[in-house]
Amino acid sequence: MYFAALLARTEDGWEASDTELDDVETLSDLTDLAREASVDEDTVLVFIEQEDAWFGILRVDGEEDPRIYVSDAAAAARSSYGEILIDELLGGDEDDPADDLDALDLDGTEDGEPDDEYEGTDTDTDTDTDTPAKAAETVPTGAVGDREILSDLGLSEADLLALETDAMAEIAEALGAAEVLETVR
Repeated sequence: MYFAALLARTEDGWEASDTELDDVETLSDLTDLAREASVDEDTVLVFIEQEDAWFGILRVDGEEDPRIYVSDAAAAARSSYGEILIDELLGGDEDDPADDLDALDLDGTEDGEPDDEYEGTDTDTDTDTDTPAKAAETVPTGAVGDREILSDLGLSEADLLALETDAMAEIAEALGAAEVLETVR
């Protein structure tokens, strides 16, 4: 079960609204949803939480690129909404350095030359699709993303990393938005 909410910062403080994620299929959809809630291109935070297994935060500041934080990448990767965030963080960019790990020769030779026995054969993965086994190998456990996503709003990196259960309530408390978030919970 998911809980999702939007917190939009206005000149009068924070405004909260619960949100349906039924029509959200991509990060662009989620970003558009946040921008629609924005007042004068102020900060909008989208919180997604799955039954204390993981939580994610998408932050949109005007037309800037969204910032993302996920508390547990491995748990989020097993969720359709978490996967949207994780894909952007871990594999949304073809030039992502994590993608280069497969290209490294880590069989102990360390000389960088291909092992002739296996050269030209690719029997264990299909490069066009990610199988669940491949995805499980590439998704780290623990927090990923912008750990300073809320630092300028009153929640330090250390405090964010220390959150476990009922994270959204603690985040809202630190932001001074606990009462407005409670109205949509």
